Amino acid sequence: MAVAVLDHRFSGDYSSNNKFAGRLLSWKRVFVQIDNGSVLGIELERGENAHTVKKKLQTALNVPTEESSLMCGDQVLDNDLSCIRTDSPLLLTRNQMQRSCSTPCLSPNGNEAKKCDRSRVVEILGCSSPSARMKHLVKDIIKGIRKGVDPVPIHDGMGGAYYFRDVWGEHAAIVKPTDEEPFAPNNPKGFVGKSLGLPGLKRSVRVGETGFREVAAYLLDYDHFAKVPPTMLVKITHNVFHMNEGVDCGTKTSDNKSLALSKIASLQQFIPHNYDASDHGTSGFPVSAVHRIGILDIRIFNTDRHAGNLLVRKLDTGAGKFEAQTELIPIDHGLCLPESLEDPYFEWIHWPQASIPFSVEELQYIANLDPVKDAEMLRTELPMIHEASLRVLVLSTTFLKAAVASGLCLSEIGEMMSRQFTGKEEEPSELEFLCMEARKWVEEKESVLPEANSEEDGDGDEFAQFDLDSEDDARRGSSRNPLSGFSEGNEAKDGDGKIEVSKEDLGTRTISVSKWTPSTSKLPVSLKGLSSSGNSKCHSGVPKTRVSTKTNNGYIGNSSQHQSVGRSTNNMLPPSTNFVKLSDLNGNEWSAFLKKFQELLPTVIHDRKQTAARGTMLTQRLGASCQF
Repeated sequence: MAVAVLDHRFSGDYSSNNKFAGRLLSWKRVFVQIDNGSVLGIELERGENAHTVKKKLQTALNVPTEESSLMCGDQVLDNDLSCIRTDSPLLLTRNQMQRSCSTPCLSPNGNEAKKCDRSRVVEILGCSSPSARMKHLVKDIIKGIRKGVDPVPIHDGMGGAYYFRDVWGEHAAIVKPTDEEPFAPNNPKGFVGKSLGLPGLKRSVRVGETGFREVAAYLLDYDHFAKVPPTMLVKITHNVFHMNEGVDCGTKTSDNKSLALSKIASLQQFIPHNYDASDHGTSGFPVSAVHRIGILDIRIFNTDRHAGNLLVRKLDTGAGKFEAQTELIPIDHGLCLPESLEDPYFEWIHWPQASIPFSVEELQYIANLDPVKDAEMLRTELPMIHEASLRVLVLSTTFLKAAVASGLCLSEIGEMMSRQFTGKEEEPSELEFLCMEARKWVEEKESVLPEANSEEDGDGDEFAQFDLDSEDDARRGSSRNPLSGFSEGNEAKDGDGKIEVSKEDLGTRTISVSKWTPSTSKLPVSLKGLSSSGNSKCHSGVPKTRVSTKTNNGYIGNSSQHQSVGRSTNNMLPPSTNFVKLSDLNGNEWSAFLKKFQELLPTVIHDRKQTAARGTMLTQRLGASCQF
């Protein structure tokens, strides 16, 4: 549950030289959220540790902390908190997760909470140097709140979202609290049933972490290349926020008035626009706009890019062409950067602009991308992002750079990343096949060198990984063999799914692929037989369908799913097949995997180009974005 906080004046960045109540501020401040949505800002003195944080939470929120872990992304915090940046959001998780949809009723002591939490109405989190535009946006929102301009809840969509307004009553920002996401404890639409940190709408994106990804997409959009609106992670306080029955206990004063609720949320600047891309034919959209959004989507491995989350704004340029009078604004990136390779969804694959070659400017932008620096930047700015997601970022950006350098167009790159469906079976994408081959090579190399493997085991896993494959497992753990579905099944005969691959240092080995048999090879000889041609979102003329939920203004509240909406978590998305997992590779294994991936990549891309040149890849470009 959320608690009341003191409403201090907003006066720029938080600084250790500022003063509150006539005394110097503390050495470090953290914002701790428990797995049912409560958030509390805690000021720490030097020498205080995770045990101190738990004691302060227990005092302020009256919540037991004995059987719990304090986490920042993958990292379990024990005693030393010196590695945590000030204003970092942390998560307190129970070691024994409850499977009930109910949440314990807490009765926080309001006075104790205020003593701990001296944060302002809006605090920017996880950003080392907020831009002037961000600071101005926050000031506008605070002025609107103080003038009595209340936020407006967004009733459409699957998650909780709110328009925060300025002093003139105009929409200034869209705020999405982490504890109101689909499946989260305080979801206002009835989509509840999980604690923060468990697998969510997509199994590789955890409940309560889509807001982090919204911010990551903005940070990765260098030079505002794709026009992602300014987005930041904030701790924000207002009584408009939703608390579900059973959670909202003790949040009223003696005169039965609701207290202001503090929540961690993503805050994105509202961009005035005319409609979204699903309300208009897509053939007239600017080629450069589609390319730039596509480049971003590939880099961040977006699993939910449909026309409903592309805003269209008309520009009064005086030009006669429609292309010169519109711009596209991408929003809703909460389902990007998954922790394992999912099936991405790029609706622009089916648009004619995606088949046009990249411009010189676009080629230069891609050539200048550095996936290693991108990952390091996110580690610094958003330390709560899991290492597995950063590995997906590095992998997809590396793939993009190589594919573009080889002359592939946007649609071809997107198709190589997308899965194909044969009947009811889901086949791995060409990118996943390539990763499977690199992964298999690393596993065999490690088996040949057991001494080196044993030495690396002790220090390879820097971060504890949650197992996203099973909710009934412990909160932390590793699943060591993501390819077991291929190696443990009934093996087929040669030419029927069983492939011999020759390696200079490993001799000859066999890969077994069960349940489906590719019809035509489109990979090089080293991977022959592992994939079928024409990999696309469509198969036999039937496109995959995404269901998007949006408001009349185009903004949605954490909304994306494959099928009709039900009110039970058991009736939502079917679990996606996990062909490739990267989180359980230790540091040396990951380096070896990436090196092998880069070695195989040019041959795979060359073979793709040769197949396309022979005219054997006739892909039907269809797309669908349904709204409800």
